[in-house]
Amino acid sequence: MKSCASPLLLLLLTVLAACGQPEKPVSTAPTAPPPVPGPDLSALTDSNAAALLTQYGQNYPASEVILHTRLGDLRVKLYDDVPVHKANFLLLARKGVFDETVFNRVVKGFAIQGGRSDHRTIRISRYHLPPEIGPRHFHKRGALGMARYDDDQNPGKLSSNSDFYFVQGEKLTPEQSAAMAGRKLTPAQQRTYATQGGAPSLDGKYTVFGEVVEGLDVIDKIAAEPVGTDKWPARDVDIKIEVVK
Repeated sequence: MKSCASPLLLLLLTVLAACGQPEKPVSTAPTAPPPVPGPDLSALTDSNAAALLTQYGQNYPASEVILHTRLGDLRVKLYDDVPVHKANFLLLARKGVFDETVFNRVVKGFAIQGGRSDHRTIRISRYHLPPEIGPRHFHKRGALGMARYDDDQNPGKLSSNSDFYFVQGEKLTPEQSAAMAGRKLTPAQQRTYATQGGAPSLDGKYTVFGEVVEGLDVIDKIAAEPVGTDKWPARDVDIKIEVVK
């Protein structure tokens, strides 16, 4: 038998039927970001750090980072021939450790030091890095090095795991730089200390593992910040590090 329903009625019935269908619930739960690969920061120790970090650096290489601050950006090249320090810096940057820190020690005309904070939430053990000190890399203006503590209990010159510094320094005559370095400088290094400046007194004592390639003026801006008696800037200079390549 033929249907006598009009096309308009059929359309209305179809719409009503569709309206009666229960809507599927929409999930509002946030999607957790994938975990950052690499060693567990709370499991690193003096005895296993070098091996684990070397392997990490081979698996997840990069050679350049940008350090963002309220006073400008520092583009930093990391040296390939300092593998443990380089890999450690990349690991902590990618894990977000440095993003919870500030520049905590500023000495105008010498260096700006960062990597600490009163508000860090990411768990990280207190491990050290074996020194990777060599004559090729020196403390010219813009050099990136790793700090060291407990010198009287640290004859091996082991580096801190998270406290780093950028050299501001000052210009020095070849005679001054040679006397301060306590080692033989190449003619090219003496010229660099004379024309660009630096802190040769740190040569041979701390590991240099990178240098600023853009934004040297930002070091000067941070160094000019008012500081307290502990050299901590009166207004925090926060750090955000982006691994770019």
